[in-house]
Amino acid sequence: MAGRGRRDRRGETSPLRLVAVAAVLVGLVLVSLRLLPGSPFESTAAAKWGRGDSPPRGDALTDRSVRSSPSPSPSPEPEPLPFTAGKLDLDIDGWYGWSVLDRRSGEIIGSEDMAETSTTASMIKSWIVADYLRRTADAGQTPSDAKLDDLTRIIRDSDNTRTEQLYTQIGRSASIERLLSTCELTDSKVASDRGWSRTELSPRDTARLGNCIADGTAAGPKWTKWLLDEMRQVRGAGDFGIRKAFPAAEAKKIAIKNGWVDRTKEQEMHVNCLAIGDTWTMGVMLQYPINKGYEYGMDNCEKITDALLTAAP
Repeated sequence: MAGRGRRDRRGETSPLRLVAVAAVLVGLVLVSLRLLPGSPFESTAAAKWGRGDSPPRGDALTDRSVRSSPSPSPSPEPEPLPFTAGKLDLDIDGWYGWSVLDRRSGEIIGSEDMAETSTTASMIKSWIVADYLRRTADAGQTPSDAKLDDLTRIIRDSDNTRTEQLYTQIGRSASIERLLSTCELTDSKVASDRGWSRTELSPRDTARLGNCIADGTAAGPKWTKWLLDEMRQVRGAGDFGIRKAFPAAEAKKIAIKNGWVDRTKEQEMHVNCLAIGDTWTMGVMLQYPINKGYEYGMDNCEKITDALLTAAP
């Protein structure tokens, strides 16, 4: 009896083994059905990514190397300046020079003699006011209302008495030395003790001064907008020149500071024009016989500008 029991355990299949084998067979059938095309048990991943493809791994969905990227749009070309470079053939007595600076690129165009200098007269007042405002802000101070009124008179009305007082307050020729270094002028000269009116700038450095004001370097970030607004409101005898060549709607947005003086020693009139537009700055300077008067230079400053605008494409 004992030997027979041993034969049962070795020669007969256990019910548990049968169950295990059946489970394996069922599993194989289900796997086959998932892989069979058209089967209701077909793998959803395979259906999603297409037969014969494998679903992406990891972060392939966010990997730009496996997806097409849109081509970057080319940067639009900047609008050309409203001026053209070229030699002007104008019937103007005496000497004149002009220069235009592109504020976007720093490129400068101008007459062949744009590096020659002339005395600035009242045009330099734009720097004197800017120098005072920047240094006052740097010292943590704010000009009084009375002082701001003085500065308005200097810019809008070209008040000489107030200019002389302010020039002395900021160190006289030391202020012009700061102009040359701060605005990186290359042609200009300090008038030493001969006064602000005798400061020598070139048309090219005049355009650079305009850019120095426009970009906030001259007056500093706190006062630049105020100064430009004042320069847009120049009035009376000082309202002439460059912006007069533009349509009225555009002219009112152009900031200016002009200068005019009779040099009896040289028997010359010196007339100068500085203008600041949205994308450009411009300087025009003239010297001519003193007997022709102020208006001759004022009109020719506008005439030079108009010729450059007319020639522009």
